[in-house]
Amino acid sequence: ESSLKVTGVDLLKRQNTQQHHTDGYNIQNLVVRRGQPFQVQVSLNRELRPADKLSLRFGIGENPGKNRGSLLSLKPEREDFNGWKISIVEKNGKECLLSVTSSPNAPVGKYNLHVKTGANIYKPENGVIYLLFNPWCEDDVVYMASEAQKKEYVLNDTGYIYVGSAYSIYDRPWNFGQFEEFILDACMYLLDKSKLSLSARRDPGTVSRAMSALVNANDDNGVVLGNWSGNYISGTSPMDWIGSVTILQKYYKTKKPVRYGQCWVFAGVLNTVMRCLGVPSRCVSTFDAAHDTEENLRVDIYLNEKGEKLNSLSFDSVWNFHVWNDVWMKRADLPNGFDGWQAIDSTPQEQSQGRFQCGPCPVKAVREGDVYLPFDSKFVYAEVNADRVYWVVKKVNGKDKYFRVGTETQAIGKNISTKAVGQNRREDITREYKYPEGSREERMSMQRAYSFIRPSGLVPCSGYASTIQALGGNTQPLVPKEPVTKTGLHLEISNTEPLHPGNPLELAITVKISAPGSWTVDLTGSCQLQYYTGKVQANLGTIKETINLEGSSEMQIPLKIAPDAYMKTLSSVEDEVLILVTAIAEVKETNDKLTKETSMRFEYPPITVQMPETAKLYNDFTCAFIFKNKLNVILENCKLLVEGLGIFKMTTFEQGDIMPGRIMKSEIICTPTRLGEKKIVAKLISNQIKGISTEKAIIIT
Repeated sequence: ESSLKVTGVDLLKRQNTQQHHTDGYNIQNLVVRRGQPFQVQVSLNRELRPADKLSLRFGIGENPGKNRGSLLSLKPEREDFNGWKISIVEKNGKECLLSVTSSPNAPVGKYNLHVKTGANIYKPENGVIYLLFNPWCEDDVVYMASEAQKKEYVLNDTGYIYVGSAYSIYDRPWNFGQFEEFILDACMYLLDKSKLSLSARRDPGTVSRAMSALVNANDDNGVVLGNWSGNYISGTSPMDWIGSVTILQKYYKTKKPVRYGQCWVFAGVLNTVMRCLGVPSRCVSTFDAAHDTEENLRVDIYLNEKGEKLNSLSFDSVWNFHVWNDVWMKRADLPNGFDGWQAIDSTPQEQSQGRFQCGPCPVKAVREGDVYLPFDSKFVYAEVNADRVYWVVKKVNGKDKYFRVGTETQAIGKNISTKAVGQNRREDITREYKYPEGSREERMSMQRAYSFIRPSGLVPCSGYASTIQALGGNTQPLVPKEPVTKTGLHLEISNTEPLHPGNPLELAITVKISAPGSWTVDLTGSCQLQYYTGKVQANLGTIKETINLEGSSEMQIPLKIAPDAYMKTLSSVEDEVLILVTAIAEVKETNDKLTKETSMRFEYPPITVQMPETAKLYNDFTCAFIFKNKLNVILENCKLLVEGLGIFKMTTFEQGDIMPGRIMKSEIICTPTRLGEKKIVAKLISNQIKGISTEKAIIIT
């Protein structure tokens, strides 16, 4: 009697991947999501009889074994094994159609499929199956009910990262590209590299924490090497990336960290990795984010007598913006009420449990002030809730003395932003992280947080000043409020003309007073160029004026900076810099003091993309990029970077110098290889300007 043998296995890739929303992955193998059935067609040398023994064996990792749970042997007659199910859908002569459902909490990763019949084992070609998290499965902890949200947070391979400053937010298009060639393999390599146990791979919380560590190169040879030095000669400047694809492909090929990244690069890459593994994920930008506050919820800003910010004294800093990620999951490890979005951050800032990793921290814990919950919730809370305290450093008898000239309690963690679901616009999600400023809930949340974080009293924290703990052990912490001045003193900073590089910077400080009476106000104003990390790069100019205001009135004081004062710095730095204006006002009669600062970005002429609105699959079309230099300066060493996922690979055009008034035009022939809406992203980099980018969509039919 002939023994039962398998003659072929068809993994029915087309039908399975469509049902599992994995048909986008550019890979030979079958990719499926956990907790959801997929079908396998087995061809045999004869009909299947009741006495025959047939089993599908799924093995994960090096030499899988049954007792370790890394080898699953599924027999149709024994339905359930470790939460996996198998059944015969139909038998038709020598053909047998099987349905396999993995457990909704199965470890994610690569499984080897073998078919065993009696003593015979059949190994199909391309028999490695990739198993991912499943936001479509109600029993998976990453389940997300809304179709539109899943389309955005799992399946969208393009998006924006919001950067700039709270005063002028702009969107930087970013290609996540989680379905591109080698990206899934790069993520599987990272999973292996994380050395997570098999059971740890079941949990998206543990996986996302491990990925937050592996996306930065610190302490584990991870994907991207951070660099904030301004010198990027030995790699790619962080400003020059327009997506994650090139970075992850290069990393997978070389297994060495890719140089260089700053926070939006880490967040862009981590977003790609999490979406690729099937965890809903979004990039989150916070404006005026506090760093290194040593958990005292305070950032000290030191100014000289001219009102210029000093780099040297500050250990802590306020970044104009910082970008991290939120991932969506149920938190079975926490008390009820903390499911949903969890913050994770792969920018290497502080070590957590001995590694540069951060999160997952429940966004709701930040909002409620429950900062004792894992992971790193104190750190995330401080980033969005610290106070900013201004000190003027004056020489008194040859010694530095510190004078407090203002406290801002509502200046940190503003305009928390992400891309809106299904729309190309910014959505403000500050309310998910914080209660409205001044509300009863906010005060309660703050008091709760303060019971776990001990803020120090108001003394300068500089290394030169001794720190005095102003709070006794049992005093109720005060919730600081905006200082109410006797005169209703108020400052506003604005630009009166567009901030075009090569033109004078026309800025203005408006001083307002609301109380009746005659008031003398000493105003000090300064203008500096700074990196987004708050580090000052150049001092451009200062003003000192004494003004008289009668009753409830206001006065606008101009601050004008000539192009010569800043163009040299602008051309010599590798990063995008912001214009920082700081104003200090003192009312002589009442000794009221107020400090305000505003960061603004330069404004640039646009890049225009010309191409048809629709195109047919595999039919070539031409795409043109046009840029007119409307500035009064030569743009030197221009490079145009373009990428279109599913249309063409990342391409760089060297453009040389573009004179004022000149028009640059570049064309690329595009061959669409995928259906649906596809985006083309372009970015122009020159010595003078780093931040011009644009994107345009095309429908492929």
